[in-house]
Amino acid sequence: MRTSGRWTAPAGRRPDPVTAGYGDGTMTAPAPWERAARGAMLLDDHGRLATTIFAEMSALAARTGAVNLGQGFPDEDGPAEVLAAAHAAIDAGLNQYPPGRGTPGLLDAVAEHQRRFYGIELDPAREVLVTAGATEALAATLLALVDDGDEVVTLEPFYDAYGALVGLAGGTHVTVRLHGPDFRVDHGELRAAFSDRTRVVVVNDPHNPTGTVLDDATRRLVVELARLHDAVIVTDEVYEHLLFDGARHVPISTLPGAAERTITVSSGGKTFATTGWKVGWLSGPEELVSRVLTVKQYLTYVNASVFQPAIAVGLRLPDEYFSQLAAGLQAKRDLLSAGLEAAGFAVSPSHGSYFVVADAAPLGHHDAAELCRRLPELAGVVGVPLSAFCRDGGAPGTSSLVRFAFCKKTEVLERAVEQLARLRA
Repeated sequence: MRTSGRWTAPAGRRPDPVTAGYGDGTMTAPAPWERAARGAMLLDDHGRLATTIFAEMSALAARTGAVNLGQGFPDEDGPAEVLAAAHAAIDAGLNQYPPGRGTPGLLDAVAEHQRRFYGIELDPAREVLVTAGATEALAATLLALVDDGDEVVTLEPFYDAYGALVGLAGGTHVTVRLHGPDFRVDHGELRAAFSDRTRVVVVNDPHNPTGTVLDDATRRLVVELARLHDAVIVTDEVYEHLLFDGARHVPISTLPGAAERTITVSSGGKTFATTGWKVGWLSGPEELVSRVLTVKQYLTYVNASVFQPAIAVGLRLPDEYFSQLAAGLQAKRDLLSAGLEAAGFAVSPSHGSYFVVADAAPLGHHDAAELCRRLPELAGVVGVPLSAFCRDGGAPGTSSLVRFAFCKKTEVLERAVEQLARLRA
């Protein structure tokens, strides 16, 4: 809530470290970079800027030669057809600015994909927008829709960009805890998170970092609350094809009363193992998409001219590709989960994404951040503490939890499992 150029924490609400003040509850309005840094939990109470836990853990892996299971990117290339299409686009001279909304081929492919998998009908020329990865889609959406003091609801733990982007937009970040070990939403807590100041609710499903998949009742409640408070739903669905154990992806936009207020975000990076290409997209009602385009065009203008045709090829791959992708990752999840359990961790079920969460408390380690700094020495493996995805030092119950990525070659995971066994030696 903005008052005379100073920030005050909304009365009766949980304070947000981005907009909450010090001592008397007020502070001079921070600069945009500071709002982003505080939202991403990169500033301490004295204003000192820290590095991200991901940079710290990756540097530790490089220095020690440990197996890096800390970050979620594959170590294998994607489908040959997709890579060949990128080469062909370069050879064809498609190296200049593409259209601002995206190439017609990719816009059409996104619309076809949504119809094919979910029965969603879209006008590719008006209801789809290509972005520089899903993160830009989220950034442009929040910058377009969120004003000073507006509240943005997310689940917690959360993808670290959410906090930074809410802060950059000037919003107040309100979180709803996921309760372990299976990381479910308490519906009473979800209801309590909404208020007359709620402008946006961001739903990441399948969920990073926990690997949980929301149940239908929770999805329906999100829609009910968004309608009640006239909020926009933004769904982060980048792991939509990485589902296990028979779980199915249900876009919230397919639920009654949701389509007219939902922006759906996804990307090709996870589905086609091309995370470095940064090709994402969003879809939704023309009015909302147009507002986001207004912001996006002044962020990156356009992007990935030669990669957009390649991702279009990927979206049109046969069903077998998508089912085999999920089956292969499920086998890798099972391999790593079994190894973690054998090493003494208590492993939470992961039904989607690249990640599995393991509790180190049974091994006598109750500070996951400290364990992750020692794990390369103890077991030659790098993970990330789940508290890095939480505000205020970590949501209750996450202090001993570690996130591991299983989107690696089988032989890499086998080496990690072998080395993790040292923890029980």
